[in-house]
Order: sequence, then C-alpha cells, then structure tokens
Amino acid sequence: MRALWMAAVAALALAGAARAEHPVRVYDVPKGAHPHDVAPGPPGTIWYTAQWQGALGIIDIKTGSVEQVRLGEKSSPHGVIMGPDGAAWITDGGLNAIVRVDPKTKAVRSWPLPADSGYTNLNTPAFDGKGRVWFTGQTGIYGRLDPKTGKVDVWPAPKGRGPYGIAATPDGQIWYVSLAGSFLAKVNMETGATTVVEPVEPGVGSRRVWSDSKGQLWVSEWNSGHLARYTPKDGQWKRWKMPGDKPRAYAVYVDEKDVAWVTEWAGNVTIAFDTKAEKIIGTYPGSGPKAEVRQILGRKGEIYLPESGLDRVMLVETGKKG
Repeated sequence: MRALWMAAVAALALAGAARAEHPVRVYDVPKGAHPHDVAPGPPGTIWYTAQWQGALGIIDIKTGSVEQVRLGEKSSPHGVIMGPDGAAWITDGGLNAIVRVDPKTKAVRSWPLPADSGYTNLNTPAFDGKGRVWFTGQTGIYGRLDPKTGKVDVWPAPKGRGPYGIAATPDGQIWYVSLAGSFLAKVNMETGATTVVEPVEPGVGSRRVWSDSKGQLWVSEWNSGHLARYTPKDGQWKRWKMPGDKPRAYAVYVDEKDVAWVTEWAGNVTIAFDTKAEKIIGTYPGSGPKAEVRQILGRKGEIYLPESGLDRVMLVETGKKG
C-alpha cells in the first residue's frame, strides 16, 4: 500500500480553483489486473473487478493487503455490486454470466445467460427493490436474474448496441443508459419493457447513470462532456459542462450527501459536484498520468476510484478533512 496521499498536493485550478477537500489513499493491486469497477465489500474492504485477470479483487483498507478470487476459465469481469445478501454480484463478459462470490467462503457461483443470447459483452449490474439483479450488455441487450429461482431473462435494447450503466433509485426502480444509443431508459420491472428518455441533444454518449436521494437521475455524457440531470417527476433535463477544452465524462456516482462524483478522462481528474448548490466543490487528480478511472462507487464517508491505467485503486476519505 502506498502511504497516505494528500489530495491537496495535486489540487487543480478548475472552476474557480476548487480544491480537493478530503485526504486520499492509493492502493496498488497486482500488475496487469486493470481494475475496472469497484464496490464496497464487507466493512473495511473494497471490491474490484480484475478484468484482465479474471478475478474479484479484495482490498483490506487498513493494511493495504490484496486478495484476488479467480472466477473461472475465460473470465473477464466488468461490473460489481454488493447484493442484498452481502455478496459480490458480478457481470462477467468472458463467461457471459452473472457471477456471485460469497464474502466469507469465497465460493463462486454463476448463472449463464441463455444460449441463444450469444456474446453480450456484459457491462453493469444493479439490484431492484425486490432483490432481483438487472444487467446491461453492450452488444444490445439488458436483462434480469431472479436469484431465488435462477431464471434469467434477456431483452433486446432499443436502438441496438450500447447499453452500459445501470442503477436503481431509492424506491427500487431500475434505469439504464446506452452509450452508443445515447439515451436514458426506464424499465418496466415486471414485463421488461423499456421506456426511452431522449437526451437534450442527439449523440451525447450516455455512459453511466446514478440516482440521488430524490430519485433524480444523473448521467455522465461521454461524447458531450456534460454531467446531466433528469427529473422523472417533470421530465426536465439540466446539464453542466465539465471543465476543459474537450472534456470526457466517463462515470458518475452520487454519494450519501448528494454530491455527484464524475470521472473526467481528458483532464485525468475526478470532480466532486454539489448537486444542491450546482457547483464543483473539489477536484481529485489521478495518482499518475492516464489513471483512467472507469467507475465510481462508495459508501458513507468513502469514495472508490479504480485507476485501470495504473493498476491502483484510490480511496477518497470524505469523512475526513484534508
């Protein structure tokens, strides 16, 4: 583990010189793991998908020790999230399956997609309010697994290729976005039907989505470089351009304080955006050039940033002052 890395050392002059407010730790993971997505594991641990090594990574926050659990031959995991059962649930593109890892025994179980689904390039999982896991596949599908019955349903996505980020609102409703299709979508969780919500302009490249505490959807627009907000109650959009000449907004995660965290690839920085005040309140540079933070997740007092380009995972300690 690297020593405590104070974010103030590398603060950037973005949007009125907003500075990193919280201390940061950086953890090295096995070389070549290329951590893609992250999630909170049991207290004191961080999970990550070692996409290039076919494993679930487990970081001990206190000691910095790292363990990797192999998921199977040809595994190439993408997304990971903690389920209601406390286990790690993973979308594995290499296995074309939803995979579960028991946090205590490290036992691995998988649910393959139907044979006629073909290769789906599985992306990201999310749980609805009834304990079912939903997932996206970039080849143009989205689907649902009911862990109680083992039944897997897969549906073709509107506009074909592109389904990417997916998230649940506080009331358990599922929404997803399409990168290639450039739209936000609400899912009928019983029939599987999709209701498409078009963005403000075409071709924005809707990459990731997350809900705030009010059920408003926050979308990172890869092509346009905007952070966008959609309010289901009135059907209105609002957008904010990220700093820089040609920003690339990759991921978004809204924490317990309704701060939206956005990875901006062109500037190699993660931006903290206060959704209530509607302004940038902090910037967190990568721990080195081309960090390539692909996804963001966290829990109370902690934000996790997987630096896929550097084989590191960054922890922003929002419960502490820098």
